Amino acid sequence: MNLDNKVVGFIGGGNMAKAIVSGLLQNNLVKSTQVIISSPSELTLQYWKNLNIKAVLSNSEVINKADIIILAFKPHQLESALKNLDLEESENKLFVSILAGITSQDIYDKLIANSIKKPRVIRVMPNTPVTVCEGCSAISPHSSALKEDINVIEKIFSSVGITEVVIENYMSALTGLIGSGPAYIYTLIEALSDGAVKQGVPRQIATSFAAQTVLGSAKMVLSTKKHPGQLKDEVCSAGGTTIHGIHALEKCGVRAALMNAVEAAAQRADEIGKKSKK
Repeated sequence: MNLDNKVVGFIGGGNMAKAIVSGLLQNNLVKSTQVIISSPSELTLQYWKNLNIKAVLSNSEVINKADIIILAFKPHQLESALKNLDLEESENKLFVSILAGITSQDIYDKLIANSIKKPRVIRVMPNTPVTVCEGCSAISPHSSALKEDINVIEKIFSSVGITEVVIENYMSALTGLIGSGPAYIYTLIEALSDGAVKQGVPRQIATSFAAQTVLGSAKMVLSTKKHPGQLKDEVCSAGGTTIHGIHALEKCGVRAALMNAVEAAAQRADEIGKKSKK
């Protein structure tokens, strides 16, 4: 499958849909006439109409008209989003779920239970930096998905960041890392800024430098391919300021705190998945 003359539909027109559509249009993967959005919010619908993108109240219309349907709502809305569908042309279509915690098999089963025939399903966990085309997306295909389906979804999500195809068993852990990770980093940036502000640096300067330090350090990891620990050691000269700062972090258990955060978010993703089955 390629995207030529294919219609990409979104059930849910919020921030993630906005980011993905922006990536598709900026990279000329589709035209605005190849996109259709559904949302219960008149305000959201008007946003899309202002971009000359078809926006409708009916989820059924998206499923009937689109070749690729991206489920871009909150996990707890799954039942209501697929309820009382008026289906005409819903057979053998590709459904892409970005719902945290809900497995591709559960999505497949929900689609079948709601009279959608022969769905092909792929689960994706993106994160909010896709809004600035710096996101990362884990792609986990269901057994119903074709090789060409995987290729086209990689192309879509590569337009807003990096992608990796992974097995379903990794998805909860990657939800804790990818999906929730930006919030951990924002907390770190805020804390670094606070540390400088405490010592008299103006907030605007402190936050700008803290954010750029994180951005630059991340680019160093990606561009050099070095282990983060090796890069850390290259900054820590013997008896210098940085090793004293690292010691302070270790005394506060920063590593354990971050590991616990990923684990806690992953466990919550599993809980959400279990609730969706009830």
